[in-house]
Amino acid sequence: MTETQAAASPSTASETVPVDPARALAPLRRNRPYMLLMTGLTAQSLGGSVTRFAVPLLALQLTGSPTAAGVIAAVGQSGALLAALPAGVVADRTDRRRLVVVAASVAAVLWATVVVAGITGRLTAWHLATVLFGAAVATAFLDPAISGAFRAVVPPSQLPTAYAVAQGRDALAGILGGPLGGVLYGVAHVVPMIGAVVGEAVTALCAAFVKEPLNGDVADQRALRPVFALRQGLRFVWSLPLFRACLGMFVVVNVALTGMLIAIHLELAGSGTSPVLIGVLDMVAAESMLLGAVIAPPLVARLRLGVLTVAALGLLVAAFAAMAVVQEYLAYVVLIGVGVLLVPAVNAAMAGYTAAITPGEMQGRLASVLGLSGVAAMPLAPLVGGTLLDAGGIGVVLGVLVALLAATTVALGLVHSLWRVGTPDTWADDVLPMPGE
Repeated sequence: MTETQAAASPSTASETVPVDPARALAPLRRNRPYMLLMTGLTAQSLGGSVTRFAVPLLALQLTGSPTAAGVIAAVGQSGALLAALPAGVVADRTDRRRLVVVAASVAAVLWATVVVAGITGRLTAWHLATVLFGAAVATAFLDPAISGAFRAVVPPSQLPTAYAVAQGRDALAGILGGPLGGVLYGVAHVVPMIGAVVGEAVTALCAAFVKEPLNGDVADQRALRPVFALRQGLRFVWSLPLFRACLGMFVVVNVALTGMLIAIHLELAGSGTSPVLIGVLDMVAAESMLLGAVIAPPLVARLRLGVLTVAALGLLVAAFAAMAVVQEYLAYVVLIGVGVLLVPAVNAAMAGYTAAITPGEMQGRLASVLGLSGVAAMPLAPLVGGTLLDAGGIGVVLGVLVALLAATTVALGLVHSLWRVGTPDTWADDVLPMPGE
């Protein structure tokens, strides 16, 4: 499961941005602000996919140790964890367009320093970890702003399709990013980082060209003390059993899944597998995700959230358990494609449901709090994957983390509030008021 991006339906007047009625009737491809935002996010996804492929390999090359490479990634990505909650508060009380432009620009500059240091032969593990940390902080502020901006320009009736398209966008970036990252890494180890520079720069540029309002009047939110606003967001999320369960259990799911994928990458790299072939593994996973995004809208329309979630996690458990038994490159390639097929449907359903029931004033805070399930995994997953790989090899990694994933799947299957969520035609019945209303 990837990070759930919270959005909002109209609730109170102070912060809600009304969608133009003409835009509500037009297909998404004719929605100019949506297309601008999606263009920027597509560039960011592709650049990020190329960079994410190369970072573990570059860290391994700089340190010579899977454990040390995992520590570098963990230290770097801890920035997202530290900044997540404050970022949600800022996103609810700041002009979202300006926040997207600033955050993406900062990330672009940071990645540019890695490229320059690599070209001049001055890149160190410490420099890479520092840039990872700073870029993760910038992304932490970017994500809740994008969540609110995205919801402000997409009519509620088109949310399931919009989120499925977003899943397909990320999948397509993954298809291109893995092989492209492998080829570029073979040219020079820092060349893939140019993808992050370009992707973040395009995101900032596209957001700057969006003229439509991405916020309502935020005066009421600015009047609140930041600490109070943060507590309000935490209380809101914690008051809902479904959100409590997702926040805790999806952290475990993300750590297990990402840790296994990172360990497989490091194992293949350590055994001399070509970076291009490692990229093929990512490409197959992305192709399966793209197919999953295509079939997501009809699945979300017909199946309850509980059914989708348990089915998707069960398929992941079966696929990675088979990998643990076979432990061969070809098996990894085939089984990863099978395992991730239903993930886009779960992500689209969870994001769409959250968007449909969330008050406008709570968009950024809800996105940041629920996003902890993703950002908490960022520093933990490479550390867990690298440490287990050093301790006992790929068999130990897969065995331990498959067992953890299976136990979490069973636990999620016992969450009653997950099974109470119906199909999209019933989501409007669950709309939530702001706390105190």
